[in-house]
Amino acid sequence: MIEQPYVYKRAELVEPDWRRFPGWADVSAQEWESAQWQRVHCVKNIRQLRALLGDGVDEAFFADLERDQAERATMSMLVTPQMLNTMVPSLAPSSPGFTAALYADPVRRYMIPVFSDRRSDWPSHPHASRDSLHEAEMWAVEGLTHRYPTKVLAEVLPTCPQYCGHCTRMDLVGNPTPVVAKHKFGMTREDRLGAMITYLRSTPGVRDVVVSGGDVANLPWPRLEAFVSDLLAIESIRDIRLATKALMGLPQYWLTDEVRAGMERLAATARERDVSIAIHTHVNAAQSVTPLVAKASKAMLATGIRDVRNQGVLMRGVNSSAAELLDLCFALLDDAKIMPYYFYLCDMIPNAEHWRLSLAEAQQLQLQIMGYLPGFATPRMICDVPYVGKRWVHQVSRYDTERGISYWTKNYRTAVDAQDALALEREFEYYDPIYTLPGPGQQWWRDQAAVLAPEARSTVASLVSR
Repeated sequence: MIEQPYVYKRAELVEPDWRRFPGWADVSAQEWESAQWQRVHCVKNIRQLRALLGDGVDEAFFADLERDQAERATMSMLVTPQMLNTMVPSLAPSSPGFTAALYADPVRRYMIPVFSDRRSDWPSHPHASRDSLHEAEMWAVEGLTHRYPTKVLAEVLPTCPQYCGHCTRMDLVGNPTPVVAKHKFGMTREDRLGAMITYLRSTPGVRDVVVSGGDVANLPWPRLEAFVSDLLAIESIRDIRLATKALMGLPQYWLTDEVRAGMERLAATARERDVSIAIHTHVNAAQSVTPLVAKASKAMLATGIRDVRNQGVLMRGVNSSAAELLDLCFALLDDAKIMPYYFYLCDMIPNAEHWRLSLAEAQQLQLQIMGYLPGFATPRMICDVPYVGKRWVHQVSRYDTERGISYWTKNYRTAVDAQDALALEREFEYYDPIYTLPGPGQQWWRDQAAVLAPEARSTVASLVSR
């Protein structure tokens, strides 16, 4: 037997016993598998989390969480029971070591961040921004980002069944927090969705629509089905992708009779028109893939849609090793039939530096996972470069590893640079976390602090002013 850096072992999917939590000790399987029960019993605050976990968790953890919500959190707390149940799946809160295991848990790290998780030296990069990808600057109509020549992003609503701490759309999605006053849509939902359809009917160069938000699972099904049906009626649209973390965080929703029947209708219409419909979900840790998630994925595939794909985010302490990524990919592929697709570098939003990996680390991870998965299921590591778009991490034009500045080029124009004759010749910058840099690079950034201070203060002020 040849010794390998990673050893593949097929792992049987397991639904952790939710009754290990004192607050769910009497919850039946029928209740657990109800989408309505899941939504009603989401954890939205520390009081509810404390009641769920009981007395087994150190008080210091809750104090740590309370401080983070007051001083750092860009997203309010909202976690589904399904997702909470995958945290520390093998221990009850009364078990010795539960608090330490909760601190170390990868799902907890990004769904319920605490203050001690964050960097104290550089909690935010000096170039971090609320809308780090500048999507709102590229709205063709409110909520419709026309960033790529043939593709658009339709943000149909600003809410999700659960809120991830690292959300790239923290500018828009979710409730306000003490440090972030959220942007709000100005148009009514009906006017906004109608304007999107009108724009797409008049823009035949667009063939691909990502329907997102927020999470499409929070749009009432009849309205979502009507919107997708309107897309299917546009001759130029050939690909439709529905973005929903809820396939993992709330699989019970995708297993409801209403949704399954509606997806069958949409899939049938898509086949008649020779259009592809796929679901894109967002799983970051192997322990999140449970039998219910696999059941929901297979149910969606059975409706006749083309594919279910996963787009994860690379985060330190969550999935920052090759073994963690490969475990996740095989869990997705083997039993849930979810295609590993992309892993993005965490975007440069405020207070996210403790999660972010450097470009060099992502490049190394891409090399380390090659050869284990089938080629069609080997995910690409992606840097989503501001004003440029998605780039494979090895497509960098230049890379100053000492200062952590990578330089990228683009091969198309957006509305932002439509009149810029040099747009395709320019280099655009992306920045590594400063604490990952060698000593001289970190010192260079400290030397820049005085110059960047006004801009940094402006960024912080904008968090509470918008």
